[in-house]
Amino acid sequence: MDTKLLISPQELSSLLKDHSSPVVIIDTRTPEEYAVSHLPSAINIRGFFTYLLENSNPEGLRKLHQYFTEVLSKAGISGTERLIIYEDSLNQGYGQSCRAAFLLMYLGCTQVSVLHGGYKAWLAAGLPITDEILHRQGKVFTLHPDASLMVTTQEMLQALDDPSIIKLDVRDRIEWLGLSSSPYDPDFCPRKGRIPNAVWLEWHLLMNSASEIPMFRSKTEILEICQSVGITAKSIVYVYCFKGSRAANTLIALGEAGIYIRNYFGSWNEWSRDFSLPIDNRVIKIGNRQ
Repeated sequence: MDTKLLISPQELSSLLKDHSSPVVIIDTRTPEEYAVSHLPSAINIRGFFTYLLENSNPEGLRKLHQYFTEVLSKAGISGTERLIIYEDSLNQGYGQSCRAAFLLMYLGCTQVSVLHGGYKAWLAAGLPITDEILHRQGKVFTLHPDASLMVTTQEMLQALDDPSIIKLDVRDRIEWLGLSSSPYDPDFCPRKGRIPNAVWLEWHLLMNSASEIPMFRSKTEILEICQSVGITAKSIVYVYCFKGSRAANTLIALGEAGIYIRNYFGSWNEWSRDFSLPIDNRVIKIGNRQ
């Protein structure tokens, strides 16, 4: 795939002036935020962030396929278009634009990009916005799932004792420490803790989050940060968070740095609810990373 995974506001502005190929812009923010203002011609699909995978077994994936096939068909997306995804800013929406990009690529879309810096970067560039609601004519979305992008629970279970596969937890500190089961409520899931043998790298670290407009760090910086938990350019990484959003954010960052990475999309929300699966819930000292 030749499509750049990250696109700047200026590049997107130029792309929109070139009418040689169809472009669809997808706003992943809340419908209320979208109604106030958004990028010209953007459509709002909040389901990319809110959908929870029930189970990564064949039946659970079938339901995911069915849900997004219906959503995308209704939104007038066939899967052949150039798709640009954005959120407000990359460090505030729990990686929601990256989650959307990951899902679209998994579903078979081959021309997917994330607006680097999100809506805030577009505004900072002085580019136009609108409150006009666009209604696209429905199309038939053609599904081509790419299983190589998504890790199932069974695959994660098989990888637990495989040192050649790094199990990367990118949740917030409070979740990694086992003090909360989710970023929403401490007891949202029935168990707190970590997937056994996982290493921890908080997702925020891969962005310059202190900046007014957070962006992903450079390839060199990302590789240096990854080396602190034993990840190199030759590593195989299975990444997880709570529901695959922050993991998708990390997937894009590491992918841009040339690291082979797959998303355990069901993440802690799925793993913790299956009491047959092992967890590590030992108390971790605040000063330790793992």
